[in-house]
Amino acid sequence: MSVFMEDLDAFTYRERLASGNRLVIVPVGSVEQHGPHLPLTTDVMLARAMSARLAEAVGGLVAAPILYGYKSQQRSGGGNHLGGTTSLDATTMISIARTLTHEFARHGAERLVFVNGHFENYQFLYEGVELATAELSFRGRSSTSQRLEAMLLSYWDFVDQGTIDEIYEGSFPGWDVEHGGVLETSLMLHLHPELVDLSRVMDLPPADLPRYDLLPVRSELTPASGCLSSAARASEGAGQLLMERTTAALAQAVEEAFALERNNVALIATSS
Repeated sequence: MSVFMEDLDAFTYRERLASGNRLVIVPVGSVEQHGPHLPLTTDVMLARAMSARLAEAVGGLVAAPILYGYKSQQRSGGGNHLGGTTSLDATTMISIARTLTHEFARHGAERLVFVNGHFENYQFLYEGVELATAELSFRGRSSTSQRLEAMLLSYWDFVDQGTIDEIYEGSFPGWDVEHGGVLETSLMLHLHPELVDLSRVMDLPPADLPRYDLLPVRSELTPASGCLSSAARASEGAGQLLMERTTAALAQAVEEAFALERNNVALIATSS
C-alpha cells in the first residue's frame, strides 16, 4: 500500500494513522533554480523520496509535501534574484510549519518528522514547530490531548564521511556550495533520470563567494550556471549509493529518537 497521504482516501488515512505508530513524515522542499540541468522542484522530489524510504523502514505515512521554501540565499542556493526561484517569507514559512504541526496532532499523530530538502528552510521550520509543540504541551496539561513529539532534520546531514570520500574522491567542495552539484544531480539521476539533462551541465569551478551577504544582491557574484559547484562527476550509481546509505542512517536516527522498532519491510528504491 502507498505510504503517501495524497494517494489515500480520508477513511483509509485515518485507519492507517490510528492502527500504526502514529508517525507522520513531512517532506519540505522549495521551488528553486538548480541550473540548466535539473528541474525547479528538485528539493521537493528529493525530500519526498527520502521520506518515502523512511516511512517504509520505520512505519508511518508521508504527508503531502510543503512545496515552497524560504528565500534562496546567494551563498547557499544561488540567490532569490534568479528567475524561476519562487519563495516564501519567514513569517509564512513559520506559520505553515506551526499550522501543520497542529493539524497532524488534531489527526491523532503522536510523532512528526520534518525531512528538509532546502538549506534555507531549517530555522524557520524549527521556529514554527517549536511554537506548536509548546502550545500543544501547554494544552495537554489541562486536557486529554495526546502528547506530540517532533523531529527536524536535513537529509544531507546523514551523508557520512566514508560516502563523501567514495563519491567525490577528494574533490568534495563542501556543503556550503553543494547546490545543483554532484549530490543533488546524482540523486536525481537515480530517482528521476528523465528529468536530468547532463548535456546542459555547466562544468564551472566552485563558487567563490565572500563570507558575508550583500543587499541588494550583486547578481554578478552568482555563477552563470546558478549552481555553486559542478555536477560533471554526478552519476546514477552515486545517487543509488547516497540514497541507500542516507535513508538507512535516517531510519536509525528516527528509531532511536522515538524508540521505534524497525518494520519488517525491505528498503526499496522509491521514485515519486
